[in-house]
Amino acid sequence: MLVLEGLTKTYGAAHAVQDVSLAIPAGQFVGVIGRSGAGKSTLLRMINRLAEPTAGRVAWQDAEVTGLSGHKLRDWRRRCAMIFQQFNLVPRLDVLTNVLIGRLNHRNQIASLLGLFSAAERALAIEVLRRFDLRDVALQSAQNLSGGQQQRVAICRALLQEPKLLLADEPIASLDLHNARVVMETLRKINREDGLTVLASLHDLEMAREFCGRIVAMRAGRLVFDGKPEALTGANVRDIYGSDAGQIAAAMLANPSSPDPPC
Repeated sequence: MLVLEGLTKTYGAAHAVQDVSLAIPAGQFVGVIGRSGAGKSTLLRMINRLAEPTAGRVAWQDAEVTGLSGHKLRDWRRRCAMIFQQFNLVPRLDVLTNVLIGRLNHRNQIASLLGLFSAAERALAIEVLRRFDLRDVALQSAQNLSGGQQQRVAICRALLQEPKLLLADEPIASLDLHNARVVMETLRKINREDGLTVLASLHDLEMAREFCGRIVAMRAGRLVFDGKPEALTGANVRDIYGSDAGQIAAAMLANPSSPDPPC
């Protein structure tokens, strides 16, 4: 279980995240929603320790994540994989090598510097690419792929870390509707078939309602909703999105979804 207790992040007098507490059982697919600047990305980055909390704690199972350092922190970042809006691939490298980069935290420093990947690691990378219909592009440069393909390559790279928790920071924000759905379906498949806990920060409320079994919403750094997608009401949406709520609520009524139950 992932536990956040009183998690807070300040920048001077400004609060990016304020006193957020959550308990997320293993195997859930959680959508973190809210307007830009609500604190979604900062929350995920504190879980991964890419941002240091000002106050509060993060715990995973029996480990106090906020107290980790050195090789224990590196091990946590291996188990807590993260994908980003901008993919963070190496454009000139081929797809297979980009995926194999996910193995670096499993290897000694000299082998990593030399880029020496074993036959077993290469086979694992090829299998992950096959699983997500990317095997045919394994030897292509990453820069030649579509945005949706690049994001799925980034997900494959994260899976090679053999994580227990997958954080996705606005993974579909730069994609068109078709590719956004493909990426969300990929994350749901991983959640269901691999049993990984998935937290995805999302701008798109409809995508969150359709694909996530649980939604937590933030506004001005605070947690303002935590529940099943079908429990979101017009009042909740107004509280979450403020002046943008009318348009979003209208879209909800025009395109009602039937979310799957929590995983």
